[in-house]
Amino acid sequence: MSIFADNNTRVLVQGITGREGSFHARQCIDYGTPVVAGVTPGKEGQQVDGVPVFNTVRSAVEETGANTSLIFVPPGFAADAIMEAADAGVGLIVCITEGIPLHDMLQVKNVLKSSGSRLIGPNCPGIITPGVCKIGIMPGSIHTPGNIGVISRSGTLTYEVVYQLSREGLGQSTCIGIGGDPVIGTNFIDCLDAFKNDEHTEGIVLVGEIGGNAEEDAALFITENLRKPVVGFIAGLTAPPGRRMGHAGAIISGGAGTADGKIKVMRENGIHVCENLGNLGQFCKRIFQQ
Repeated sequence: MSIFADNNTRVLVQGITGREGSFHARQCIDYGTPVVAGVTPGKEGQQVDGVPVFNTVRSAVEETGANTSLIFVPPGFAADAIMEAADAGVGLIVCITEGIPLHDMLQVKNVLKSSGSRLIGPNCPGIITPGVCKIGIMPGSIHTPGNIGVISRSGTLTYEVVYQLSREGLGQSTCIGIGGDPVIGTNFIDCLDAFKNDEHTEGIVLVGEIGGNAEEDAALFITENLRKPVVGFIAGLTAPPGRRMGHAGAIISGGAGTADGKIKVMRENGIHVCENLGNLGQFCKRIFQQ
């Protein structure tokens, strides 16, 4: 089993005729993901690597049965792309775009409340169910099928964690990069709740960052709702207070959102915290194979 992406996933790529869209659509296809349509206004009738291009998401959905959208659209147009996908009834929307204005994302969040769509991102690497499908920009070769779920705010840290897990023989059920912007769609708790109900997922790795309180909220959810072992890692342990680091939400002020504070709360709620990224794979092996 897996969460959010499985054998029934049929992907359309918004922005497929652009450089990033065409490149990563090809990578998804090579991995075995059913990419059934592309969308670029004004370019209907073209093809990209055999994938038909449509002017609108709705026409792509009606013609191909696509149920998932992968978005490679510039920041100024990405919010409209998300809302267009939701309006067309797309169940899962994965937005890779970085730099979407905060005001635009607030509008998106409001629209999504009344839709049946789930948004992953923006500013994220996407989601992959190893051996089944990948929807995003993550390198498929480092992933192996297994029973460890991975949730991360950071794209590059997701890759490092997955590489170490695979090297230690710990395959993954589903890996999700939720994005590090202040306003995102699917959050830690949404993913934890889905993994809780996934019989195939036996352990979870949660990769957080300084700034905000998402990790603290996730820790409280874990202690109240989850009986599966969770390994946590917080990036930014040496970040100086008051300085913006990394993602847009990672700013420390007033003593809140520090790495030390997050680690403390995580440990208090039963999460096994690894403070050395270089040893995370071995750390996970000890915890998950107890």
